[in-house]
Amino acid sequence: MSDSPGTPTGPVTAADVEQAVRLAVSTLREAVTADWSGPAGTLEWDCWETTEHLADDLFCYAAQVGPENPPVDTHVPFQWAQARPGGPGNAFFADRAAGPAGLLVLLEASGAILTAVVRAAPPDRRAFHVFGVSDPEGFAAMGVVETLVHVHDIAEGLGLGWTPPADLCDRALARLFPDAPEVPDRWAALLWCTGRTELPGLPLRKEWRWDGVPR
Repeated sequence: MSDSPGTPTGPVTAADVEQAVRLAVSTLREAVTADWSGPAGTLEWDCWETTEHLADDLFCYAAQVGPENPPVDTHVPFQWAQARPGGPGNAFFADRAAGPAGLLVLLEASGAILTAVVRAAPPDRRAFHVFGVSDPEGFAAMGVVETLVHVHDIAEGLGLGWTPPADLCDRALARLFPDAPEVPDRWAALLWCTGRTELPGLPLRKEWRWDGVPR
């Protein structure tokens, strides 16, 4: 893969999920003694809530595509809840007594579950997502995008640097954002696609969604 737009990319794999989460946890561990109650970038959630939401996303993607015959018209029936009004709706919450270090163990565990499920699932399996019925590769790509962009949010809130690998961004873009702008900086393209930055001639997106339909 090169950093040039238009270069063919390979599929998003379980190894990509594994890499994204490993890099995320390694970066966020630099701030385990920081205050995680401040806002995560431009989100209305704080850094703790956003990390908790990311872990929940990864776990729920694994649960969605994990059954032998997943539902294709609705989510796996978890009971969703909010810890506070305006907070993320999750299927589970971290034990705050464990602190940020424990929260990162939860994130790592959720990533490992999605990695294992994507690796084991047959490629022709289909499962529901609100952005389109998708396949294991699609759920892997969703996990990668959620990880990369939410760690961007959290890193901003914690004062950390975060620039994921261009090839990882490019594979996720090719899978979920087929109309992504053809700019050399694929990380900037992913941030633009997810409403987090402007690009030359392209204003900040107020609304966005990916296309999870299998290619």
